[in-house]
Amino acid sequence: MRAVYRLTRLVATSRASVLLVGETGTGKEVIARNIHRLSPRADGPYVRVNCGALTESLLESELFGHIKGAFTGAVDNKTGRFEAAHGGTIFLDEINSMSAKLQVKALRVLQEREFERVGESRTIRVDTRVIGATNRFLEEEIEAGRFREDLYYRLNVVPIFLPPLRERTEDIPALARFFLERYCEENRRDPPEVPIGILDRLKQHDWPGNVRELENCVERAVVLSHGQPLQFDLMLPGQERRMRVAHAKPADLDSMIQQLVRSALHKLPAEDGNLYNRLIRGVERELLEQVLPSCDNVLVKAAARLGINRNTLHKKLSEFKSPLVASEPEA
Repeated sequence: MRAVYRLTRLVATSRASVLLVGETGTGKEVIARNIHRLSPRADGPYVRVNCGALTESLLESELFGHIKGAFTGAVDNKTGRFEAAHGGTIFLDEINSMSAKLQVKALRVLQEREFERVGESRTIRVDTRVIGATNRFLEEEIEAGRFREDLYYRLNVVPIFLPPLRERTEDIPALARFFLERYCEENRRDPPEVPIGILDRLKQHDWPGNVRELENCVERAVVLSHGQPLQFDLMLPGQERRMRVAHAKPADLDSMIQQLVRSALHKLPAEDGNLYNRLIRGVERELLEQVLPSCDNVLVKAAARLGINRNTLHKKLSEFKSPLVASEPEA
């Protein structure tokens, strides 16, 4: 997260478009607001649009505006959000939800800084900084034909990836204390006692809703504690408790590989010049250590399951100095 904050401060002073990528609840709008607040446009408007909450026609009118009589129900002229954000910042949340038609119009605004209201031929020019956000990887949406590649490159000038809370559990105690203070103050409650061990138990939760879920859980506990010590069951009632191992989300192999690589890129230092060897050899070693016991440590079976030659497997075990090299069980 320190790297995210550093990048936020760096990009804020520029005019570049920013693409925020992260799961729901990771704080994409918080970062968008900070970029605006730290930018030369801080005194200008900050306009947020959830692209996934409206139909295509409503979203088109919301973004670009319309003139009276442009369609049934257009009883007056309407200023669009791009125009309203002139001199400031527009935050397009769930931008992956835009239809192909609106993606074309959005691309024009990013490239030419101009558009027309619905039902009008007069061109309107705007000076608006665009920040997009998505909870999906747009590269996959492009491959599936659901997102324009040219729009992606216009948006993706500076990408910022927000890691899910389960990958940064060391942040949970600080976040929980922050929300605890906030909601005690809002509800005029004295801060409840936090029993030893409760923060460790919170770290074991999967947090599918990320920081937003943690905030909600703390607020609920503050409201229901009535001055008593904070209780884990108030924060995470039994029917909502999801432990990481017991309730791991199913995922296809490609998604798991993508998550592994992204996690490695986030956690390993940028100056690490041995990333390829560390990651590939680490995965290879782990694969062998997992497959061999599942095949009763019989090399012939393991080689067959791995789809490699038995001699190749023996050579790799030698490289990793596996004890199985010294005594190979027969098939």
